[in-house]
This record gives sequence, structure tokens and C-alpha cells, in this order.
Amino acid sequence: MFIIAGLGNPGFAYSLSRHNAGFRALDLIAAKLNIKISRRQHFSLLGEGFYASEKLILAKPQTYMNLSGRAVEALLSYYKLEPSRLIVLFDDIDLPIGNLRVRASGSAGTHNGMRSIIASLNGEQGFSRVRIGVGKQRLGGDLAAHVLGRPKNEEQALLDEAQKNAAEAALLIVTGNLAQAQAKFNRHTQIEQEQE
Repeated sequence: MFIIAGLGNPGFAYSLSRHNAGFRALDLIAAKLNIKISRRQHFSLLGEGFYASEKLILAKPQTYMNLSGRAVEALLSYYKLEPSRLIVLFDDIDLPIGNLRVRASGSAGTHNGMRSIIASLNGEQGFSRVRIGVGKQRLGGDLAAHVLGRPKNEEQALLDEAQKNAAEAALLIVTGNLAQAQAKFNRHTQIEQEQE
């Protein structure tokens, strides 16, 4: 069994923001596997299904981003799972928009939702994560406005593709193919294009 948690903020006002990239990637998994994410439990919206004979719990924490750990901790406790059975999908300003980073473990970086999760797990960092690049705010710009804002035009196309790739990466992790997901998606595609 795996819990795949997509991070974001609940409510229509945030639904298309950069900060909700994790929610949207999770929605793509749900659509692919015909799983309805609608049950309210453990501070989350949940859906259950199977992929490659593995039971999946798809979770959208409803605690708002900065308290994501409260939901994740409750889920791991209820299902009696170790953090190694957790996969987290989330936006990352430290990656160019459209890029991914798939990791088996690591620090929270600058992400408050990940900080909350790691703190709630008593510092445990040994769970998989898929970081979805949303790019940095413009020089002198407001970080909150950037992550809560909606990308425009070509940026939205890059983010849409990254969310699709993040969903695929998560399912590769479920089947034990984390290294394959890393090889396929840990690329600097946008940076390479800009240097050409």
C-alpha cells in the first residue's frame, strides 16, 4: 500500500495557482485509474484504488499548505504505514517551471508544506517526493503572490506537462521503479533550451 499525497490549498480560489500543482498532478493519477477523490477523513479528501496490484490512497490534505503534516501524519498512523510508503507531489519555486525532481528522500528545501510534513514525522525524511518546478518570482516580486498566482500562456503549458510527468513518476515509484523515474524526469529541459 502507498499513500500518494498531492499538496495544495483547498478552495476554488487556489485551484489554478502554482501552489496547487500537487493537487492537479494527483487529479491526473485519479483520472487515469478511475479513482474518485471525495471522501473526507484524516484532514484530507481521499480516494482509494489499485495500481499494479498495489493499493493506493490518494490524498489531498485540506489543512492548507503550511499544515500539510497534520494530514499526512494522521494518514500514516491510521493505515499503519511507514514513511517509506509515502509519495508526496508538490510545487517547487527552486526549479524552473516545467522541470521535475524525483527523490527517494531529502530535506524540505524552501517548501512550507514539506517542512510541516517532516516536522510532523519527527524529522523523518525517508519518503519519496516529486518536486514540480513552478519557477521563482520576478526580482523584487512577492513570493506569496507568485505561488498563489496562475501561470500564463507558455508557462501554463509547461506546468501542465510537468504535472502529467509527475503523475507518471509517482506511478513508477509505486511499481518499484524510482530509478527509472529519476532517469526519465530529472532533466533540465528548460535550462537546456535557454542555453541553446
